[in-house]
Amino acid sequence: ITQYMAQHYELEDQDFGKLAKKSKEIAIQEMKHAEALAERILYLEGEPTSKPDGTAKKGQSIVDMLKTDIALETAAIKMYNEAAVVCAEEKDQISKQLFEKLLAEEEGHFNDFDNVKDHLEKMGDAYLATLVG
Repeated sequence: ITQYMAQHYELEDQDFGKLAKKSKEIAIQEMKHAEALAERILYLEGEPTSKPDGTAKKGQSIVDMLKTDIALETAAIKMYNEAAVVCAEEKDQISKQLFEKLLAEEEGHFNDFDNVKDHLEKMGDAYLATLVG
């Protein structure tokens, strides 16, 4: 959440509005993921945390932002896949379904970032120009 919001602010400040908007949308979706997980943890009588997992990287180039984002999404995809398997083994179908739903959304985020990276690699600054405004 904090990584994508930090990118949103930086991209907006640099006038890459279209890319900034996408970062903000993903950050909001990540906030919803955190809320859904917290609600499930509470239901299972656990104690959710609101402490960020890491510190947001700031001042990155767009290429480095995309590398960071792809790495974050890759890790989330792996984690949610593993969590869904454990939930199935423990016969907790509700948690399994939650992880599968989040997994599908994380794969969408990965795809978004990977597509931007591919366009940037193929078209360079001409593609960046399409993201302005």
